[in-house]
Amino acid sequence: MDKQSLFAGIPDILDEQRFAHGGNVRRLAELAGCAPEEILDFSANVNPLGPPPWLGQVVGQALRFVDAYPDPESHDLVMAASEKYKVWPSQVVAGNGASELIFAIAGMGGFRQAVIPSPTYVDYARACRAHRLEVIEMGMTEGFKVDFPAMVPLLRAPSLVFLCSPNNPTGTLVSPAEVREAASLFPQSVFVVDESFAEFLPEDVDRLVRDRPSNVVTVLSLTKFYAIPGIRLGLAFADPDVILRIRRNMPAWSVNTLAQKVGARCLRDAKYGGRTRERTGLLRDALAAGLRQVPGIKVFPGAANYLLCRMDRVGQDAVWLRDRLLAEHRIAIRLCGNYTGLDDNWFRVAVRGKDANERLIRAMEAVSGTARGPVVKRAKRTPALMIQGTSSNAGKSVLAAAFCRILLQDGYAVAPFKAQNMSLNSFVTDQGGEMGRAQVTQAMACRLKPDVRMNPVLLKPGSDTGSQVIVMGRPVGNMRVREYVEYKPRAWEAVKAAYDSLANEHDVMVLEGAGSPAEVNLKHHDIVNMAMARYAGARVLLTGDIDRGGVFASIVGTMNLLTPAERDRVDGFVINRFRGDASLLDPAFGQMFEHTGKPVLGTVPYIHSLGLPEEDSVSFKDGFRPEGDKFAGDQCVDIVVLDLPRISNFNDIDPLYAEPDVKVRVVADARDVGAPDAVIIPGSKSTVPDMKALKGTGMAAVLRELAGEGCRTRIVGICGGFQMLGETVDDPYGLESETTRVEGFGLLPVLTTLAPEKTLTRTFGTHCASGHPVHGYEIHHGRTTPLSDGLRPALRDNAGEPLGYMRADGRVMGTYLHGLFDSDWFRRWFIDQLRMDKGLSPLGEIQTAFDMEDALDHLAGVVREAVDMDAVYRALGLSGCCAQASLFCRMGG
Repeated sequence: MDKQSLFAGIPDILDEQRFAHGGNVRRLAELAGCAPEEILDFSANVNPLGPPPWLGQVVGQALRFVDAYPDPESHDLVMAASEKYKVWPSQVVAGNGASELIFAIAGMGGFRQAVIPSPTYVDYARACRAHRLEVIEMGMTEGFKVDFPAMVPLLRAPSLVFLCSPNNPTGTLVSPAEVREAASLFPQSVFVVDESFAEFLPEDVDRLVRDRPSNVVTVLSLTKFYAIPGIRLGLAFADPDVILRIRRNMPAWSVNTLAQKVGARCLRDAKYGGRTRERTGLLRDALAAGLRQVPGIKVFPGAANYLLCRMDRVGQDAVWLRDRLLAEHRIAIRLCGNYTGLDDNWFRVAVRGKDANERLIRAMEAVSGTARGPVVKRAKRTPALMIQGTSSNAGKSVLAAAFCRILLQDGYAVAPFKAQNMSLNSFVTDQGGEMGRAQVTQAMACRLKPDVRMNPVLLKPGSDTGSQVIVMGRPVGNMRVREYVEYKPRAWEAVKAAYDSLANEHDVMVLEGAGSPAEVNLKHHDIVNMAMARYAGARVLLTGDIDRGGVFASIVGTMNLLTPAERDRVDGFVINRFRGDASLLDPAFGQMFEHTGKPVLGTVPYIHSLGLPEEDSVSFKDGFRPEGDKFAGDQCVDIVVLDLPRISNFNDIDPLYAEPDVKVRVVADARDVGAPDAVIIPGSKSTVPDMKALKGTGMAAVLRELAGEGCRTRIVGICGGFQMLGETVDDPYGLESETTRVEGFGLLPVLTTLAPEKTLTRTFGTHCASGHPVHGYEIHHGRTTPLSDGLRPALRDNAGEPLGYMRADGRVMGTYLHGLFDSDWFRRWFIDQLRMDKGLSPLGEIQTAFDMEDALDHLAGVVREAVDMDAVYRALGLSGCCAQASLFCRMGG
């Protein structure tokens, strides 16, 4: 259906039925010919911040009690209301929404008539007529003020007077002092003051819910302020005898258990209320200012979360405006022609979030013919996909790399992004900036050079309570947890700037979360999960590792701990690392959908011999890595890698895993070392503490024995491991220890002096003994100098400077070069030396090329096959896979 036919059909349909209330999104979607979720609804007045973040959790807890009848007196809810508003519990009654209470009040009896200053909420008159009460709707003064003097003649007969403050739809206030005066002058009448929107007012405003004459009833709606219209809940406040009269007109168990539990929690949540009042006022003022710039629209001042407006253009009324907005922009407003005293020139708009409000303003400009081209045609936010997980090591990094490569294959310019990474596994860019290795792999998946903007904040833990903080590739200091929390606002600014810069250069972004988005102790200062998704406007896929067990419970539990707005960002789930027949999971998927309303978009199989770096050290410390086909055991060399407490850059070992004649063992216990062909001491974030730990476990003694005469084991120390091999490590600045000098293992005659300045550089050089080129990067504090002329340089950089040293017999070597084993020819030479030491023939030729291109294409193929990519593309608002582009990319074009 085109816009013209849609536009032509709407007026006739809507003229047949005037809605008494706003918010009927289903009906509006039917008229617009779209899905309900496509409607941006300004017709219903609910809190623009959305429901409280704890809502799902409280509802989930309340479900335990659904097998029992609700408390007929709503005791806990009433107690919460009496505590908040400082009234006696006998002065409160709860109802199934304010509307039920209004109908019950109208049926109390004893009144000759109902007096209703108008325009106001239409259900007051409806409720009174339902109880056969004569209704007198009197006008208001200029500015929509209640005319109390004009009311006096009407109140000579016992009357039920309905007042609304802030008034709906005008947003004006009724003076509590005038109500108290009128109530005292006419005690035979009852004044019902509807304060359903009064929670949006400043807390110090005089209200009748607290200081109330005996013939005044105050009604509150919790659904507006707490954004829970689907959970009907209202309160009435009055003297105990009036409360009893209201109760008689209400059914038993009027308020269900869920509403009672949620309402009690709402009333006790002061922080949510304060935040709402502050934000709503700012949003309302900005919306009013924007609408006032649209010619032909008059905006009236209001005190609540909505604005009353009037069309002042000849030949175009609010009905015309509504139809155009709905047909052309999928935006709904509330017509006010069914309010007494208003006509079809009047309409009301709710105050929503900043982006939604701006969309309304631009749509009204477009409809009115005054759209500002550059503003209306502003650049669209870069589509973004975010991979979040139920835990650490759920496979987020690898899946993000897979989606990066898939999007690249399909012809998109794509870039990876992770706002904050906590890892000791880092990399140095060509510009000398430090970033997480996972984002380096993702950059390779995009065929981009690593860029610190892809990982603007890197945390390198140095202890259980503190980390080195690296922002935009440069260290800014060592901070304990509380110090970093205080620093986070500054880090967040760097994150946003980095993201904006990177997103402006690409067609689509692939973001990675950290840990879990449901870590409730961290959410209030989150910058890497849902906060980043919200800033980027990203659609989220939530993944869990089924190989570790508990994946369904962890996904459902995670969703329950997210706020409604956060859950809306999640488009579905990806089950990762599954072994077996995926169809066996179908019953579980159905139950997950029932619990969460979200589908499983894919089941990714366990990929053996992936050939990509692990996302963190969990798998390394487990001692298990999937390896390819191997030679027979006696034809393999045995390499032991020491598991350091604060290991860093463990991916230095990855190329060795892929070799067919290498068996890698990760060892933490000195008794398990045995007689290997080689021992590698990897890098460490804290050399001195790790060195002391190795001494304490007896590992240092084992290394000395293996390095002694008569042993053929070769020992290699990389970075921190290099420093440990030396005679001493001096720490004059106390960077890692209170002791200024610590004895090393004494296997190389070198001295290391730690310094605050950090060396960050990409390095290219040559291995001296083999002549093979090597490349990598350096990340270290301090310098290491030889103490003996007997040492030989192990490697030299392209400028001829030593990159490390080795003993004269070549069996103990140390270097600062991370990525040493990435060089295929050097790696084969090193393994062949071990083979010859063992009595095996050298292979001579490269057995495995350490190139992630094939591994990334293989990963992308597996994930593309396993995941509903059409659904992913729909979520991103992108066209799907372009077969020609995909084929071109796969062929290496």
